[in-house]
Amino acid sequence: MDYTHDKRMPVELENHLCSEVTYDVDGLKLKGLLLEPKQQVNRIVVYLRGGKGQVGRVRTARLLQFSNPQTLVFAPYYRGNNGSEGKDQFCGDDLHDVTVALDQLRASYPDTPIHMVGFSRGGIQGLLTFQQLPVTSFIIWGGVTDLMMMYEERVDLRGMMRRMIGHPRKHPEAYQSRDALSQIHQQSPPILIVHGGADRQVGIQQAYHLEDVLKRVDATYETWYQPTEGHVPRPPYMRATLTHIHDWMTRVEQGQVGK
Repeated sequence: MDYTHDKRMPVELENHLCSEVTYDVDGLKLKGLLLEPKQQVNRIVVYLRGGKGQVGRVRTARLLQFSNPQTLVFAPYYRGNNGSEGKDQFCGDDLHDVTVALDQLRASYPDTPIHMVGFSRGGIQGLLTFQQLPVTSFIIWGGVTDLMMMYEERVDLRGMMRRMIGHPRKHPEAYQSRDALSQIHQQSPPILIVHGGADRQVGIQQAYHLEDVLKRVDATYETWYQPTEGHVPRPPYMRATLTHIHDWMTRVEQGQVGK
């Protein structure tokens, strides 16, 4: 990956080097967290965080959940967050922070599968970018899929959404440009939907809405629903979810998904 600054993080890992890196996007200096394996890279995972600012901040422990000794994991912080220049636009130009990183990773590792994981807000970030490269697969975990639905469901977030995106009635074009579901088609990369039935931050109706669209266009997808779990699963369910995600990535790489 082409980055201009490498700050080694104060953490000792057996199989990876952990660095905060700075890369250029749209004339801005953006930051992200990079786990580079000490062995040859045979898989790449790009993790798209949820929240904004300190809420949902990228952490090493989270990235390690998606790694094995030969997996490179990268997570952009998004512009305007955690030391990155610019202003967070919530699925506006900050989408470039994702696509530029993907392009650079593909250039550095042209034959390596790249999987994207979008958690919470990262779900809609991923749905708007996963087809551009395209990625090998997209895992949407507790993810937002429809911003209009989010505006209706999360009354407590309406102020933030009006500030960052605009009012749906006054700025309908801003929401139309962020309509990820209309862009999905039969040849879209495989999608794994992960969601908890008791999720109060991103309701499971968001997952069902995405599933309905995937069914309608006959796209390749699977679901992993946990009826009793919330936005973040409890430890036993978390372990089961991570095992399933790793298995999904392997099956996609081996051509066993969608048959």
